[in-house]
Order: sequence, then C-alpha cells, then structure tokens
Amino acid sequence: MSKMGQTARRRRAPSTSIAPANVVLEEARRAGLLDGDRTEHLSFRATQALIKAAQRATGVSSPTELGILALAMLAQPDPVAAFLKRTRGALGESHSLDV
Repeated sequence: MSKMGQTARRRRAPSTSIAPANVVLEEARRAGLLDGDRTEHLSFRATQALIKAAQRATGVSSPTELGILALAMLAQPDPVAAFLKRTRGALGESHSLDV
C-alpha cells in the first residue's frame, strides 16, 4: 500500500458535534457565565460509556472541563430552537413545499 493510502486510512473523520467546545465556551465567556471564582461544587456518577462518548465528541479529557462544557451548553439558549419557535407557522397554511 502506498504511503498516501496509509495516511488516508488512519485519518479520522471530523467530529460531528452540534457546536465545537471552544465556540460554546467562548459564548459562555461572553455572556459572563465563566466570570468569578469557581466556588460551587458539583458531583455525580455517570457511566463510563457516557463519559467516553462525551470526551470523543468534544475532545475534552478533563472531567471538570467536561462538566463545565455540559453546563455551558445547557445554560445558553439554542439559537436554532429559538428561531423555529419564533417562526412556527410563518409560511401560512396555504403554502406548499411541493415543487
């Protein structure tokens, strides 16, 4: 097998996560959600499979950072969901999507 074929075979597909971790954390930072001291403590148990899947999807390996990312994603409204709620029924009942 050629060297190029070996490289292509080893290459992994890019992550298909909804929002890259750095974008979510930057939005949380801009919203002031990451300001101040880390004084609150949160502890819970989760399955290893769930944690590993979340780490693969986000690229975050630290349990603390994974928790912060999860909370940041929950704390910020999903702009797509807000748009869908805001525009529901905007096309009108007589509109047809058929060509």
